[in-house]
Amino acid sequence: MRDNDAFSTIPVFVTVVECGSFSGAAERLGITKSAVSKRINHLEAKLGTRLLNRTTRSLSLTDAGEQYFESARAAYKIACEAEDKLGQLQGNPSGLLKVTVPMTFGRLHISPLIPEFLQRYPDIRLEMSLDDKMVDLVEGGYDLSIRIGHIPESSLVARRLASCRSVLCAAPHYLEKHGTPQSPADLQNHNCLYYSYFRGGAEWRFDGPAGVESIQPRGNFQANNSEVLRDALVAGLGICQMPTFIVGADLASGKLIPVMPDYVLPLHAVYAMFPERKHLPEKVRVLIDFLVEKLGGDKPSWDSF
Repeated sequence: MRDNDAFSTIPVFVTVVECGSFSGAAERLGITKSAVSKRINHLEAKLGTRLLNRTTRSLSLTDAGEQYFESARAAYKIACEAEDKLGQLQGNPSGLLKVTVPMTFGRLHISPLIPEFLQRYPDIRLEMSLDDKMVDLVEGGYDLSIRIGHIPESSLVARRLASCRSVLCAAPHYLEKHGTPQSPADLQNHNCLYYSYFRGGAEWRFDGPAGVESIQPRGNFQANNSEVLRDALVAGLGICQMPTFIVGADLASGKLIPVMPDYVLPLHAVYAMFPERKHLPEKVRVLIDFLVEKLGGDKPSWDSF
């Protein structure tokens, strides 16, 4: 006869491997670290083999653990899909919903929506990670990711949430001191601020009266956070292309001014990305629908300047 306790420990084992630590698994599962350790020890005892190599600083799979993890993860996925189907029948979204979002967009436009979402769906527990780097959803155990701009080829499913427009802009006092560029070529004489994680590549592309033109931005400051660049812009440090979801209010107030309006920057979009599954979890579906409802599609609130 199979040991039901061993089967019930599979989600704990899979979570430990995905998180890379007992403490991370405990936080995600909402149990104590000692409870996680106890369940893993019980699983190893029942299987008669060590699954994990543990030290004070690291955790890794043994050869047996690697073989068991592949089967355990597949079994856990099937169980989750069965639970998702049941949740859809009951019409009651519930459980842990793990989401990763870009740092600035998450703080400015996702975070303010969270209280209303959780009031609408009180049985959902939301864990939101803010990070501008691309993350592996499956490896990190995420249900959904918000991504902006170019979407690379992958096995993930993408749903468009809103448009994302960028503008070239600068503070009025910077332009008064250094002049206003009239074409991409003029930018070679200006201090161009740069976003380190820009997925469009290390060049700025414009669609202007003479067609597409590209320049290599040159300046004395770059950062991996857009709000830091926004602060530098407002302070008059230079010129930068910025998404309107960050600088829309500054453009409306006059703190920043659009530059070279005849030269259009590439139009991007905000996407919800999630692993392809036969049955989309109800908790994921309601969050995506909620974001579509609130973010405004092709007429987002941040473009009202």
